[in-house]
Amino acid sequence: MTDPLGQSQVLPYLVGLSQKGYQFHLISFEKQDKFQAHKEVIKKVCDEAGIKWYPLMYTKRPPVLSTLFDIRKMNAEAVEIHRAHDIQMVHCRSYISALIGLKLKRKFGISFLFDMRGFWADERVDGSIWKLKNPIFRSIYNFFKRKEKEFLFQADQVISLTYEGKKEILQRIVPTLPEEKITVIPCCVNMDLFDPEKIAVEQQNSLRSALKINENDRILGYVGSIGTWYMLPEMLDFFKTYLKNNPSAKFLFVTPDPAENILEEAKRRAIDHQKLIVTRCLHHEVPLYVSLFDLGLFFIRPSYSKKASSPTKQGELMAMGIPVVCNSGVGDSDLVVEKFNSGIVLQEFNASSYSQDIPDHWDQKSIRRGGEEFYGLTKGVELYASVYSKLIS
Repeated sequence: MTDPLGQSQVLPYLVGLSQKGYQFHLISFEKQDKFQAHKEVIKKVCDEAGIKWYPLMYTKRPPVLSTLFDIRKMNAEAVEIHRAHDIQMVHCRSYISALIGLKLKRKFGISFLFDMRGFWADERVDGSIWKLKNPIFRSIYNFFKRKEKEFLFQADQVISLTYEGKKEILQRIVPTLPEEKITVIPCCVNMDLFDPEKIAVEQQNSLRSALKINENDRILGYVGSIGTWYMLPEMLDFFKTYLKNNPSAKFLFVTPDPAENILEEAKRRAIDHQKLIVTRCLHHEVPLYVSLFDLGLFFIRPSYSKKASSPTKQGELMAMGIPVVCNSGVGDSDLVVEKFNSGIVLQEFNASSYSQDIPDHWDQKSIRRGGEEFYGLTKGVELYASVYSKLIS
């Protein structure tokens, strides 16, 4: 919960559902440094919402064995909580926690919600985290692919982040699964936090000054980490082409990643460092930084597992009325851009694709309405509540 994802993609839903009368016991695994830095903030949120939080320390090493150790800790904690509070439902985010959820269902008859968050085992392979040439990783991959089908069969309800992911499940993974068993809930955005109307001009001017952004600079923006999936070289190639038609453009990265990684890639492409701005901010400050963007950009390496991925940044950019340039083949991104006229989808990573015309002016209010319709947190909470009502008498 002390990671940014926990604060944007777990707690807001639980707070909203708590307001509808549901009571939560939340088990999470925390990294020691982030836990020490942010535990009081998370505890305050949980206490105010009546959420009982059970933070456990994440074990990183040795690989595989550390995960088995953490699974044992999670199982013991979950069993103890159930015995003390007679839990009615277990809501499991992704595959590791689903191992425990399925055990609890079989042992105690608790309803089991499999919130799969994408095709996790395939993500590990596509991201080269598990190399299938290694017999240990091949064995682990095969184990979780068998478990994936078991989770889908045995769960009382399933959450998919994307319609593309749901389609893949019903057509190829478990064709006999009833369609109504799967609800699609994308990575939602807090529309109250990401609201351009709440950004004062004075705040923007002050930030522009601090970042050395001139009045006539056109800002291409990226927000979030640049890790396994995000295609930094290709994004910089796009920017280099974009500069030819927009010589006043600058590329603003709002990221926790080291600036030197980005600057080194830019140097290889002979991009002037004066055209790049790399900074970081706290989560609640992201809307202010995004409000400086004229255009948002994200390229995600397309692969099989990405059918089930929902980029959090797409909803955040749309909530701020910012059009996006993204690539095809990632979850429902294509569908959203086309449905709400909220940007440009590139089919290929090459100079010809990068050179296509991009309008200077967009209907930002319409983009925000589209963001609310598809990614709004209020709608996400309502969808979760409708699933919960099926599982809790």
